[in-house]
Amino acid sequence: MSHPHPGLSAPPALPGNGLRIVALGGLGEIGRNMTVFEYGGRLLIVDCGVLFPETEQPGIDLILPDFEYIRDRLDAVEAVILTHGHEDHIGAVPYLLRERPDIPLVGSRLTLALLEAKLAEHRIRPRTVEVKEGGRSSFGPFDCEFLSVNHSIPDALAVAIRTPAGLVLATGDFKMDQLPLDGRLTDLAGFGRLGAEGIDLLMSDSTNAEVPGFVTSERNIGPVIDDVFRTAQERIIVACFASHIHRVQQVLDAAVASGRQVCFIGRSMVRNMGVARELGYLDVPEDIMVEPKQLDDVRPDRLVLVCTGSQGEPMSALSRMAARDHQIRVTERDTVMLASSMIPGNETAINRVINGLTRWGARVVHKGNALVHVSGHASAGELLYVLNMTRPGNFMPIHGEWRHLRAHAKLAALTGVPDENIVIAEDGVVVDLVDGQAAIVGAVPAGYVYVDGLSVGEVTETSLKDRRILGEEGFVSIVVGIDSTSGKVVAGPEIHARGAGIVNEDFQEVIERVEAVLRDAGADGVNDLHQMNQVVRRTVGKWVNDNYRRRPMIIPVVVEI
Repeated sequence: MSHPHPGLSAPPALPGNGLRIVALGGLGEIGRNMTVFEYGGRLLIVDCGVLFPETEQPGIDLILPDFEYIRDRLDAVEAVILTHGHEDHIGAVPYLLRERPDIPLVGSRLTLALLEAKLAEHRIRPRTVEVKEGGRSSFGPFDCEFLSVNHSIPDALAVAIRTPAGLVLATGDFKMDQLPLDGRLTDLAGFGRLGAEGIDLLMSDSTNAEVPGFVTSERNIGPVIDDVFRTAQERIIVACFASHIHRVQQVLDAAVASGRQVCFIGRSMVRNMGVARELGYLDVPEDIMVEPKQLDDVRPDRLVLVCTGSQGEPMSALSRMAARDHQIRVTERDTVMLASSMIPGNETAINRVINGLTRWGARVVHKGNALVHVSGHASAGELLYVLNMTRPGNFMPIHGEWRHLRAHAKLAALTGVPDENIVIAEDGVVVDLVDGQAAIVGAVPAGYVYVDGLSVGEVTETSLKDRRILGEEGFVSIVVGIDSTSGKVVAGPEIHARGAGIVNEDFQEVIERVEAVLRDAGADGVNDLHQMNQVVRRTVGKWVNDNYRRRPMIIPVVVEI
């Protein structure tokens, strides 16, 4: 198996008969999916998504792929193919279009509609190309065939990319539910046909590669939801992803059966369900919906609220309800259903919300105590099925953390793919397909680009480190005025602490030390303000560590008077 190592350098020039594949996101992580294909000097992008921040990234709203690799070649981009409408596959498109607004966006009807609604908020009118399963379109040298795949959002697609260098099948996110709610099956016959043609490289979803067997059908959730509705005392609050149209349809069906009315809470939920309803992907009886301002007019035992916040997002409606910071007050007669899985890294936030809701007496139904969600990703049994059906010449696991990628690679080896033809890459690693052989040939920058409010890319890892220190250890500031001629201390030192667990009265001892070290520095001829700041920082930092075993941020300010 080929695998990356720290010594990878910039890749050589791509051979004229070769296809280059560079993932700028989605490898070694769940989210930020974006892959660049290059042939004959032209580029094709598949997906352009975001990654959501974790606790060690305070203040960050979104994490984007790094576009630096293609920034000076944006005019060579033929199109961006979007496999489906989840944020981790389309969320970064507005930021890419800031760099070149006329890049054609290719996707299914629902995917493009969800994206256009998002882009309208960014005041961007995109160029779109709608495609359907079974369709085939060319973008420059890339001949693309689209196949239906079943996922946790309607209208998902896999894409087969043909170039003179070979045939690549990228599955996108998929599973093989044999009884999907919308009747739209993963096109296994199409996969088999491509396998018979000869797939040179299979790039397949790895998210559930560690999970044995086959994924549970979405239909099995219906009776569980019906039971929750039947046993609820008063209001039912359902939290799920704003893109999970299938799950919302099941909730609407249960509401109709139990004589309840439904209200969508949250901007993204209202927007996405409006799009899905308008396009016919969501069946909403006219008399079932109520507006938020009408909630007081509906009996609690006849009301269902559908909102976002299933991942414990701090500003989501459900999190605010749990914290008693929302106009909807949860009571002991309410039932709350978290109809989603836990995204890795969100466990603490989700448990905090569950505990908060339980504190107010609500009955909380979640994946840990009921079958209220099934994954949208193929388990190991399904992945083996696809590998055996397609018989790829080379295999590259995508869309997953390191453990998922390696587990998927082992499955490929079990089905007979030679070890030397299994490529385990990570973000930025360059893979070339030349003469039927895929191999790692180098690496390009593919770091995190942070969105913080209106700033994009301005927050660095150093900034985040400072934020973490401030959040965990607090800070201590020291202001000292020195005579510009003699270098003697003529004002201060004045010390203040915030969040460091030190009261200002305790600083008298270190004030005397600061005065002494500055006096000694002056006697040694040190008159550079930067050096003096460093002397003060070291002195105060050592004192705080010796006395409190803490490492707050030390901010010295030495000024000449």
